[in-house]
Amino acid sequence: MFYRLKLFVLGMLMILAGATAYSEEITKQQVKGLDEQVQEIKSDVLGINSELNKLEEKLLYPSNTEVSVFVSMPGGEIFRLDSVEIQIDGKPVAHHLYSFKELEALHRGGVQRIYTGNIRSGEHDLQVIAIGKTAGDVDFKDANHFKVNKEVGPKIVEISLAAKSITFKDR
Repeated sequence: MFYRLKLFVLGMLMILAGATAYSEEITKQQVKGLDEQVQEIKSDVLGINSELNKLEEKLLYPSNTEVSVFVSMPGGEIFRLDSVEIQIDGKPVAHHLYSFKELEALHRGGVQRIYTGNIRSGEHDLQVIAIGKTAGDVDFKDANHFKVNKEVGPKIVEISLAAKSITFKDR
């Protein structure tokens, strides 16, 4: 009888061990399936977020009143730009302090969108104030006024900052 009890207990242990191994296998498969589902959900969320950002931009900045102001620096300019302030019709709309990496990108020909907003059609006063240091480590502050003629449709304005001059392109 003791022998049969041993066989019974041994058999039950083997069954439990097999069931445990089987449950671990199922768990690994389930985890793998859950990981794949999580990744799919993440990519779906990122896609939805991108679409929402585009929709938000269209709603906030309709193309008939949209104006975008970009800042660039001509090649070969060696000066340190500390900050730029943009005013439209006397109201400050953008102010940016530049990091080393941003300046490096501008010096290599990069362009920064500093402002996107809405203005009515017609003529507007755009003021640009740039603060920095020249190659000789001399402080400078330059300000310039430009007239922007906003028509129906999106407007792009490019401000080019040189060591002692600010130029303006209206598109």
